[in-house]
This record gives sequence, C-alpha cells and structure tokens, in this order.
Amino acid sequence: MGAMWVFGYGSLIWKAGFEYDDRLVGFIRDYRRVFYQGSTDHRGTPEYPGRTVTLQPAPGELCWGVAYKISRKEDQQVALTYLEVREKQYDNKLYLDFFTKETPSSPAVTGVMVYIASADNTNYLGPASDQQIASQIVVAQGPSGPNRDYLFNLENTLLQMGCKDEHVIKIADEARKLIQGLNSS
Repeated sequence: MGAMWVFGYGSLIWKAGFEYDDRLVGFIRDYRRVFYQGSTDHRGTPEYPGRTVTLQPAPGELCWGVAYKISRKEDQQVALTYLEVREKQYDNKLYLDFFTKETPSSPAVTGVMVYIASADNTNYLGPASDQQIASQIVVAQGPSGPNRDYLFNLENTLLQMGCKDEHVIKIADEARKLIQGLNSS
C-alpha cells in the first residue's frame, strides 16, 4: 500500500490531529470553499448549529489548502479512524488532484482524499447572505469552542499561506462588525 494523502481546506489546515510525514501547501481545481455546512458537534450544538466550510463545485476556481502525506500503514489506519469521527457530518469522500505553485499544470499528488458535505446531508445549511452567515457564526459555540475562532483561524491561516479567499474574508469582516457592535452596546 502506498502513501495516503488527505486534503484539508478548513480546520485541518491548522489542526491535523494525526501523524503525517509531509505537508504541502497547494490547491484543488474546480471547487470553492463555502460556509454552508452546519456544525452541531464541534462549533455549534443541535439547538444552535455553527457554520463550517465545505466545498462546492465551481468550474475554473481554485481552493487552497494543505495536503498531508501519511506513509506508514499504521498511521493511515489511525488517521482514517480519527477522520471518520471528526468529519462524520461530511457525507462524501472524493479523490482529487492536488497542485502546488511549483506544479500548477500537472498534479503534485493524484488521488488526495477530500471530505465534502453535500446538500443531501442533514446538517447542510446551504447558502445565505454574508451577514446572515456571520451573525450565526458570531454567536454559535460548541465542544470545540466558539465558531468565530474557527472563522478567524481559517482567515488568518489562509492569509499566511498567501491565499485571499474572498468568501472567508467577507464573512470575517461582517463578523468583526457584528462583534464590534456587540462590544459597544
């Protein structure tokens, strides 16, 4: 069995939670990151779900993130078991090509595993305005902490990678306005 690769585009970027041998910054093609997935187990509760990112097909777009290489069979089993619990609210697992700045025209990795939440998922919240998404994120909190921490960690980590994800930035800007309004009341 060869190496297993896992693509992280949300909290997996800054918190893998499993052993890996290599970590590459790069992107997948024809998908965009969106705050359409409800989180009732990490960043929210069943009564008040938070919002986390999933991927949506978007021809021509790039979604930046991180690919983790896991070589040892034992580490692969541990990582898969961990990810099946962590990503249990994501109902699709795809295997896509992963590219880096150094390999923009041919994949650096083929068959990187990606967890995606589809519209058929019971926790899928779907599209909403940036302000609606931000207002939900600002107040939601779950066992993994405040949903706003997830949003701001994602924004900061992407910016540190050199990725300006407009969707994430717009929602983070709206969240900051709402927080500022709450703090000044």
